[in-house]
Amino acid sequence: MKKRIGKRPICLEEYVPINGISQFLYHLGTRRDNPVMLFLHGGPGSVESLFTRTFQDKWEEIYTVVHWDQRGAGKTLARHPDQFPTMDVLLQDLYEVVQYLKAKYSKRQLVILGHSWGSVLGSLFIRKHPEDAAYYVGVGQVVNMLENERVGYQKVKEAIVLSGDRRSLKQLESIGEYPGENIVFNREFLKKCGKVRKLQGKYNLAVKIGIGIWFTVFQSPIFRFSDITSFLNLAKANAYLHQFLGSFNLREEPAVYQVPIYYILGGNDWQAPFVIAQQYFEEIAAPRKGIVILPDAGHMTMMDQPDSFYDALRNISRMEESNA
Repeated sequence: MKKRIGKRPICLEEYVPINGISQFLYHLGTRRDNPVMLFLHGGPGSVESLFTRTFQDKWEEIYTVVHWDQRGAGKTLARHPDQFPTMDVLLQDLYEVVQYLKAKYSKRQLVILGHSWGSVLGSLFIRKHPEDAAYYVGVGQVVNMLENERVGYQKVKEAIVLSGDRRSLKQLESIGEYPGENIVFNREFLKKCGKVRKLQGKYNLAVKIGIGIWFTVFQSPIFRFSDITSFLNLAKANAYLHQFLGSFNLREEPAVYQVPIYYILGGNDWQAPFVIAQQYFEEIAAPRKGIVILPDAGHMTMMDQPDSFYDALRNISRMEESNA
């Protein structure tokens, strides 16, 4: 266990025994009696514990926020480079993390926030264990991976055609049929997907991994050089999860949830197109639900518009407090 002295009363890094291996948790908060939010990062394998300074300070006034580097990701992968997750294993990991945090903070339930891949994991978890979730917040919510890629491809094609960018159009057309009738995360698909993401990034429709991202990572108080190794190994470590993700479709089951559901979406997110989540949201039956679309935010919604994102979270928190 490793503690850090900071301005926050709750500021803790630790490795906890979870489902047979030690897994990394990063806690930040201002009051122990605040609700505990478990942040489920994207990817699979792309930890967001290294980005907390870019968006999270205000959150910590209303939540104790805990980041978990999942099996096959970040500091957990660095410590266990041969432990690769399957979906069943990861859901069990998550269950044990939740039980640990409930006991640590004396909470009956946690707030679950899932971003991108984390929204897949979070949506499945709250269906399986609704008793553990006070409410769920989906960000960059994934509903159907195949539909995501089809809609995102058409959007970037429209943008390229409207701009008269013949060079980019030629690059896009060279990819051929995309994404196809189904998604298999093999080398051919990953190559095509990489080209689509690059063009989406050019038109600010998807995340661009540039020097700015790495500068933010290097500034994190918990950054270690082993984090770079984990980033380079994340595709191999999460191969089983990528295959699961390729066929993922929330609509395979009725959109009925036993916990309140909230979505905060980027109105310029075409990596996990917000229009798909917006349509699915209308189908949801839940004790309470709400949706906020931030017009100038993309897939990294909380980093793109941190103040507006915080306002949305604060309103959700107040709504849930009034219904407690």
